[in-house]
Amino acid sequence: MDCKLAVSLMHEYLDGDLLDEETDELKQHLAECEECRIAFKQLEQTDMLLFAVNHRKPPVSDELTARIMQSLPKSKQTHVWWTWLKRHPALTAAAAFFIILLGTLPLWNEGPEMIVKGTDLDQVVIEGNSVIVPEGRTIAGNLTIEKGQAKIYGDVEGNVTVIDGGIFQASTAHISGQVQSINQSVDWVWYKIANVFSEVASP
Repeated sequence: MDCKLAVSLMHEYLDGDLLDEETDELKQHLAECEECRIAFKQLEQTDMLLFAVNHRKPPVSDELTARIMQSLPKSKQTHVWWTWLKRHPALTAAAAFFIILLGTLPLWNEGPEMIVKGTDLDQVVIEGNSVIVPEGRTIAGNLTIEKGQAKIYGDVEGNVTVIDGGIFQASTAHISGQVQSINQSVDWVWYKIANVFSEVASP
């Protein structure tokens, strides 16, 4: 291999375009020719210098860094109570529910109208503020009376609940469920809570 061909192959070698056979021939020539070895080293140093210049990162001034940091959006500060609410969702929901119910307590004595709820209400007789289950009649299910009197002479196949009123049960009467009288606001709140949970639990 002559020196002119070796010099042309040096450029291709540094670019990574030289074939394996030509690479071996170039290395053999450089081992034998001192003048081409010196030229190759100079060419290699020049190539490395150009690569370093092209890939050098420009220096960043402290002023530019400070301006960039100031322009970044500041992270929002999370309040301690909001973090606690996220970590305890069940307690938060229960507390909110209880507060809502407590807000209804001022309405406890408002509204004089009697409310009757239940199934088979065609079996009851209403006289004034009294709800009467006559003897010989049967209510299949629960009976709830608000702001009224319950007078049970017949059968109730369920619970009887009277809110802000009274219950009279004759000796001939039969109630298969629980008999509950609620006259205080706190009892009423717990009654409402129990009803909500029982409605949610029932399919």
